[in-house]
Amino acid sequence: MVIYIGADHGGFELKEQIKSWLSQNSYEVEDFGADSLNPEDDYPDFIILVAEKVVLNSKSLGIVIGRSGNGEAIAANKVKGIRAAVCLNVEMAEKAKEHNNANILSLGADYIQREEAEEIVRTFLDTPFSNEERHMRRLDKIEALENS
Repeated sequence: MVIYIGADHGGFELKEQIKSWLSQNSYEVEDFGADSLNPEDDYPDFIILVAEKVVLNSKSLGIVIGRSGNGEAIAANKVKGIRAAVCLNVEMAEKAKEHNNANILSLGADYIQREEAEEIVRTFLDTPFSNEERHMRRLDKIEALENS
């Protein structure tokens, strides 16, 4: 599985840490930036690239990181087919995948520490979608809206 990752200046340091952790755990990682710490960069420049790649590769997942993760999730969710979820703990990551079949994890670097972020990422990557009828029905309604 390929993991696409991106962050602005607010998530740059955590992105670098998570990218290293993913590589150490044998995940294939493609980094869409930022490539350096630039306080003037804009998160949509990186996040949209991640979202577009996730849509093109159904066997992939994305991780986007900013100060809160909110703007990053909003930007990613503008790309048709993306279900980005802000997760600040393991339980949120589990539900995002199990109930919502999220394909992008959005992290808020100002609210979580490295070790906690690693556990959130691990949970997000390891949790399967439940395929329960009620969850599928809800996702179908979202997809119908997206296609209207």
